[in-house]
Amino acid sequence: MLNVTDIVKSFHHRGVQTRVIDGLSLDVREGEFIALVGASGCGKSTLLRMIAGLEPFDTGTITMNGTPVFGPAADRAMIFQDYSLYPWLTVMQNVRFCRELKANQHNETLNEARAAIDRSYALMELMGLDHARDLYPNQLSGGMQQRVAIARALMVRPKVLLMDEPFGALDAQTREVMHDLILHLHAHEGTTTLFVTHDVEEALYLSERVIVLAPNPGRIDSEVLTQLPPASERNQDMKLDQNFLHCKREILNRIRATSGVNTQLDLLRRIGS
Repeated sequence: MLNVTDIVKSFHHRGVQTRVIDGLSLDVREGEFIALVGASGCGKSTLLRMIAGLEPFDTGTITMNGTPVFGPAADRAMIFQDYSLYPWLTVMQNVRFCRELKANQHNETLNEARAAIDRSYALMELMGLDHARDLYPNQLSGGMQQRVAIARALMVRPKVLLMDEPFGALDAQTREVMHDLILHLHAHEGTTTLFVTHDVEEALYLSERVIVLAPNPGRIDSEVLTQLPPASERNQDMKLDQNFLHCKREILNRIRATSGVNTQLDLLRRIGS
């Protein structure tokens, strides 16, 4: 349903052009959960922003069900690391904001309005936000704020959910809770998801495919199929499984090889000796 074909992206600074993505192609099937990992500077977040329509690209094409992507649209929703909630709105008002904005652009029927209200309550319950619907963002923990951001994104029923390191600012225990929540959510909603992260373990646990990007310029280096059970059957103990650890080692080795970390470690060893 989502096709990225031969994308090239460059940034210009003080007359110098730097190519950050070079000829990248990626096909995403409906309902897939794909994680993008790689060293800093490999273009993970830039790729996500281009798919969201928030960032232009030089050449190539991005299409959704055959329709070219030229800007933001309701079929794609993006979740950022910093939550991006409106501080003057309550939790419920934040969740409904994008949906009400869309409703104001056309004459909504009474049945559509009722269905939207029902969905907002269902999402609040699914995300464990029932008790917090009348609170404001500054009264919530980081994990709770991110739950609100996810519920808000899902209110418009996007075809693709784009998540850019959404749990990077959370502590380890809260991240585990959010991981299991995302798996439950994916099993329930089935929304096609692209998830950017620096955490290889997080990528493996959540996704069906892990795409490793190489830097300078950004390009696809390799792809790993997680071969884990469906989202509804995963649990934290799987992170100790031999197959899981093997995949983790394979991905880390590729990231080290493409980022020059192995060369840097060899240099440190020679200096130390």
